[in-house]
Amino acid sequence: MSQLSVRSLTMRFGGITALEDVSFDVREGEILGLIGPNGAGKTTVFNCISRFYDPEGGAITFDGVDVLRLPPHRVINVGIARTFQNVLLFKGMTVLENVLAGQHSRARRNPLSGLLPGTQREERELGRSALEILDWLGLADLRDLSAAGLPFGVQKQVEMARALAANPKLILLDEPASGLTHEELQGLANRIRAIRHDLKVTVLLVEHNMDLVMSISDRVCVLNFGSNIAQGTPEEVRTNPTVIEAYLGESFADG
Repeated sequence: MSQLSVRSLTMRFGGITALEDVSFDVREGEILGLIGPNGAGKTTVFNCISRFYDPEGGAITFDGVDVLRLPPHRVINVGIARTFQNVLLFKGMTVLENVLAGQHSRARRNPLSGLLPGTQREERELGRSALEILDWLGLADLRDLSAAGLPFGVQKQVEMARALAANPKLILLDEPASGLTHEELQGLANRIRAIRHDLKVTVLLVEHNMDLVMSISDRVCVLNFGSNIAQGTPEEVRTNPTVIEAYLGESFADG
């Protein structure tokens, strides 16, 4: 069953066409890899789903909701969270504070809520939830450290924790393997599988590490110059002549 539906998405920046009639579905409970060369339009798709961009044409629906009618700050309320290609943490805050910030959509507070009964209880509950996420990701020991002083790969994990703190139905992961060592990649693969299996969160993944994408994705959608060129299982995409020519190369297909 389709949870996210992207139909005929078109986006232009001046005379440059970033997306042209892009369509794909993400099924509930799957991991879908969105791949393609640099400049193919992958992050532009994410920015349209997140409502950072207003596409010129097309439709995006999520669980029956017209996403393009939502303001950006409401996208999280329907259950879509994301990470970024370049880490966007609050560098002056601790790891725990960053994860707590990701829970803003779950809080019932308003500017006067501090005067109302139950506020402290809610804050304690959100604090426990944030710590559980950090513990689940193996980051609990870093809770009081400044986000600014952490290695880039760890910052990527903290950003993932912040996105998961919103309790999403769908998480958009934008190049989560960037900055990771070879040894850390297997741990990332296991975490993404666990996000789907243990947390029951659907995953849409943009990533250039093809070994990672092909090992964890149920299906793969390929973009090139802003257009769809292939969709299918990892094996179907790996052996697709158009994809091999445009992106993967013969050596990867043979591997």
